[in-house]
Amino acid sequence: MTFKILSVSELTSAIRSLLEPNFRLIAVRGEISNLKIQSSGHLYFSLKDSEAQISAALFRSNAAELPRMPKDGDQVIAKGELSVYPPRGNYQIIVRELQYLGVGELLLKLHQLKEKLQQRGWFEPAHKQALPKLPRRIGVVTSPTGAVIQDILNILTRRFAGFQVILNPVKVQGEGSAAEIAQAICDMNRYDLADVLIVGRGGGSIEDLWAFNEEIVAKAIFESRIPIISAVGHETDFTIADWVADMRAPTPSAAAEMVIAEKANLVKTLDRAALQSKNFLIQQIQQQRQRMAALYKHPMLSQPHSLLAQPIMRLDDIREDLDGAIFKALQNTALQLQSKASRLEIAQPSNQISRTREKILSYQSRLDDSMRGLLALKKRSCTPSSFFSQLDTPLKQQLASKNNLLSQLRTTYSSLHPRNLLKKGYSILFSEKGDSIILSVKELQSNQPFTAVLADGRIRAAALQIDDNNGPYF
Repeated sequence: MTFKILSVSELTSAIRSLLEPNFRLIAVRGEISNLKIQSSGHLYFSLKDSEAQISAALFRSNAAELPRMPKDGDQVIAKGELSVYPPRGNYQIIVRELQYLGVGELLLKLHQLKEKLQQRGWFEPAHKQALPKLPRRIGVVTSPTGAVIQDILNILTRRFAGFQVILNPVKVQGEGSAAEIAQAICDMNRYDLADVLIVGRGGGSIEDLWAFNEEIVAKAIFESRIPIISAVGHETDFTIADWVADMRAPTPSAAAEMVIAEKANLVKTLDRAALQSKNFLIQQIQQQRQRMAALYKHPMLSQPHSLLAQPIMRLDDIREDLDGAIFKALQNTALQLQSKASRLEIAQPSNQISRTREKILSYQSRLDDSMRGLLALKKRSCTPSSFFSQLDTPLKQQLASKNNLLSQLRTTYSSLHPRNLLKKGYSILFSEKGDSIILSVKELQSNQPFTAVLADGRIRAAALQIDDNNGPYF
């Protein structure tokens, strides 16, 4: 018996030609295992049941239409065609459509609602609101007993303070949950309770997350004036709320991070600025210290006497000049006072009388001496008889002349005596302060008291009016 010997390629090609035409449209039910998601976006996994398994490939273009990414353990129906892969010599299913068992009807409703809302433009970026940079009131719409609110509070309180968290508690799954979620969003807007809203829940099956796939919730999110972050399920879970919301967070914790991201960036910026300012100040201080050290070593500062020598000498010169000027001024003042004292002494009547008396006594003494000399001369030159005869006439003339002179001197003396002057109607004014004679009206002030000495007494008076004009009296 002879056999045709085939090559591996020939055998594989024969198998391929037999299998692929007969299994072009197939639907295989099984459990996903060994799921691998490539960076290219293609998915490779195995479909298995209790007795067998088969390889499957889901390319990126078909995977993009899935409502959510599959995971190990999912029961699915894979629709596609059978294909043989010659390089490895195995056969596999090229999956064109993947339907999750038990949720096929839900996935269909999800797909229909998604297309409906997409046609309305609810997913368009133009309708997305920007998140507030520094929110002070953060609203949360979720279950009060779940882990979501705790995760959000842990993130917010651990990172920052100074804001309010307002929880509007709702059911997140089961009958009536979608209406509660929508009403909570409307109430938060009606009463303006928050600057930003986080709407979400933890992970689960598509049935568990279905409240966030309802049109009533999508409508409340779309009409909200408050920016909304959708945080439903895990990173691989997608809902209608995620597409309508202003921002999608892969997890509730990530939503809390998004809310405070701007504040965190500002804090980091401030921290960097503080560090830069600190380093700049340290650098400036070091530079100034170096400058101070250099200045301290400068000769002008290390030897201050060299800096102050010139001003000190100048100060000494100024002090000497000032002392000399003061001494000279005191000398001039003393001379002026001495001159005024001498003039005052000369002006005293008693001094004038004493000097006049001294002159008269001097004249009388000289006269006596002259008479005695003349008599002695005559005695020697003549006899007594002739002396008396010769002397009689001249002597009488001289005696008469001398007597006239003496009489004139006495008259002059008498006229110079203050009392005789006072009898002629004159008076002498004395200042009451120093008993000095007042010689000028300039020495008097208005209402200044003085004493007027007359021939027969004294008068105490005061200057009512001072006039330096002589007037009609002289």
